[in-house]
Amino acid sequence: MPKDDRFSLPGYGPAERHMAESLVEIERQILEEPGEDDCDCREGMFPGMTRRGLLASGATIGGAMFAAGYAGADAPPGALEYDVLSDPTSAPGRTILIDGGYGSRSQFENEVRWRYPTASIDSSWSMTPLASGHGIITPSGLHFERHHSGIATIDPRRHSLTVHGMVEEPIRFTMDDLKRLPAVSRMHFIECSGNTLTEWEEPTLKTVQGTHGLTSTSEWTGVPLSTVLEMAGVQDGAAWILAEGADAAVMTRSVPIDKAMDDAILAYAQNGEALRPEQGHPLRLLLPGFEGNMNIKWLRRLEISDRPFMTREETSKYTDLMPDGTARQFTFEMDAKSVITFPSGAMMLPRPGYYEITGIAWSGRGTISRVEVSTDGGKSWQEASLEEPVLPKCHTRFRLPWIWNGEEAVLQSRAVDDTGYVQPTIEELVAVRGTDYVYHLNAIQSWHVAPGGEVTNVHA
Repeated sequence: MPKDDRFSLPGYGPAERHMAESLVEIERQILEEPGEDDCDCREGMFPGMTRRGLLASGATIGGAMFAAGYAGADAPPGALEYDVLSDPTSAPGRTILIDGGYGSRSQFENEVRWRYPTASIDSSWSMTPLASGHGIITPSGLHFERHHSGIATIDPRRHSLTVHGMVEEPIRFTMDDLKRLPAVSRMHFIECSGNTLTEWEEPTLKTVQGTHGLTSTSEWTGVPLSTVLEMAGVQDGAAWILAEGADAAVMTRSVPIDKAMDDAILAYAQNGEALRPEQGHPLRLLLPGFEGNMNIKWLRRLEISDRPFMTREETSKYTDLMPDGTARQFTFEMDAKSVITFPSGAMMLPRPGYYEITGIAWSGRGTISRVEVSTDGGKSWQEASLEEPVLPKCHTRFRLPWIWNGEEAVLQSRAVDDTGYVQPTIEELVAVRGTDYVYHLNAIQSWHVAPGGEVTNVHA
């Protein structure tokens, strides 16, 4: 793969540079797949982006772009192929439970995640198709993924969680033990701190799935971590917890005990069912608002201490080198961020007229209080409506009616959270933090609408 001069900033080390170049390549190949002549997806707003075309082509990039195997020659992942009658009233439909008892989606719905093509398929991630989302909940099968050594397969009957260290009584919990404790269900987003990392220097990826697809929202169910810590009896002076996963990477992060006692959840369910394996089945740590890497999957151990553990993921990785040579460490919270998902990159508006601008906003520090939208590149702003529910540390859907006059436009959204923090421009962010690292890019995203209706990623 040729070297891309767009990723010449100091923050792009060899691994980050290869990552960004590969993301550009996979998106290029996806967008070059031919569309279907009879595509009626929002009257042709997605030329060349029909996932059915991708599936039929058997596209593979750097290994496997999609999960292997799907039912029927043309059925998208998660669907089964059935005969389509010209008149559905002319004969009875298929019988109940023909899908085996676990429902499948329509064969005409074909949104999928796509995988970043790492050299090893065991350490990679997949991106959520945000442009296809409705409301704020991400279907479990489309929730973004990040794995450091593959997806662990763990029998919940043999899995346990050990709590030890600075506690009065070390305890080992089976999954049955945890499920007997009082549970909570809450909706929260998770975002990888590397989300949008390709966009620091110049607009690079073309679609919102590429630029912002490492964030998703689910309803999470489990036991408050505070309950388990109170049972173990945390000793005076304890300040940190080491959370450890049971995957081959043995992922570990240091968690402030104040966060653990606040809103952390030992989650065993997602969107009303058991966690998916790629989301940490049978148990994951959920730290609402904290960077995704800290939400340890396949959680097996919590060690309480009076100091952080300085693991690989909080020293050589996930630290932010500042212009003065110092580094920000333990930058846990994800700052307020938003993105317009429609219209967004690689779409085509077929004609002037009415459109609803929509997107999502979120903040790891609280609740979204306001989202403003600009159609002229930030010269003027209009307040968008926020669709209920508006919840803390959760995606919030915003909407704004727009009459496009057929002239050039630049669409932007700007989020404000209940701390008063205002989402910055890329220039404002770089002025404060520099460009010596690639994490935590939460700048305003711009989409350019050309007079012909083409929507592209720009810096404005």
